[in-house]
Amino acid sequence: MKMSVGQIVEIIYQDKSEKITQRKIEILGIRGGRIRATCLTTGAPRVFLADSILSWRPVAEKRHA
Repeated sequence: MKMSVGQIVEIIYQDKSEKITQRKIEILGIRGGRIRATCLTTGAPRVFLADSILSWRPVAEKRHA
């Protein structure tokens, strides 16, 4: 299974200073090894390097109308 635009996933990510974080993101775009997303914890836009994602899984979010 691969990530796709519009999907909400939970990732474990290691940044360039080797800090490891876990967060839920909504994927906005994927291109050239970079994943543009919105962090659902902070609401901030972020760019993640695909090679720095240690683990990921899809999240079943309940959306309220």
